Amino acid sequence: MNTLSSRPTRLRRALVALVLVLAVLTTAVVAAVAYRAGGAAGAPSSGAPAIAGAVDETTDGAVTEADGILPADAGPFDDRLPGIARLSPALLDALRRAATDAAAEGIDMRVNSGWRSAEYQEQLRRDAVAEYGSEAEAARWVATPATSAHVAGDAVDVGPYAAAAWMMAQGQAYGLCQTYDNEAWHYELRPEAVEQGCPRPYRDPTEDPRTQG
Repeated sequence: MNTLSSRPTRLRRALVALVLVLAVLTTAVVAAVAYRAGGAAGAPSSGAPAIAGAVDETTDGAVTEADGILPADAGPFDDRLPGIARLSPALLDALRRAATDAAAEGIDMRVNSGWRSAEYQEQLRRDAVAEYGSEAEAARWVATPATSAHVAGDAVDVGPYAAAAWMMAQGQAYGLCQTYDNEAWHYELRPEAVEQGCPRPYRDPTEDPRTQG
């Protein structure tokens, strides 16, 4: 009789345990989805300041992919993306040749930022002012829309770190030169560099004569 009478109790305990396990699993799944969504929407690229990453257009509604925002997996051959397709043809050609040769060495080159609309650039500038506390400090990282090489389609930010390191060592052969010491990811086309070598990078954008206007 003890065995028979204990069966309902064991059954209830088993059901309670099953419910608890399902609850834990559900919580874990929801947390993982939320984490991934949050990271995809607003997290900056590793090793770069927030200004070099994508803006979360779902939060402020100011800019979209049409303004040059790129997904995390954007590559030099993604013509469907304005941030890639609207780069200057000569820069894009050099970038694609470099990316092809890098891939042959096992380096997957991504584009964190390319062409940007004036609206996108201005939002990045405002964000930088808020982050760094002053116009002067923000200018070390973000140019104005009127002076930005990104808005002109003449600059590209590459990633991840391995790709940026590869470009630092090999970019000269394609005329691609690091423009600023404080931005290891930012490259512009200098065709003469193939023969003459890249010019010394500016310390930061505030030393670049083009940003003084």
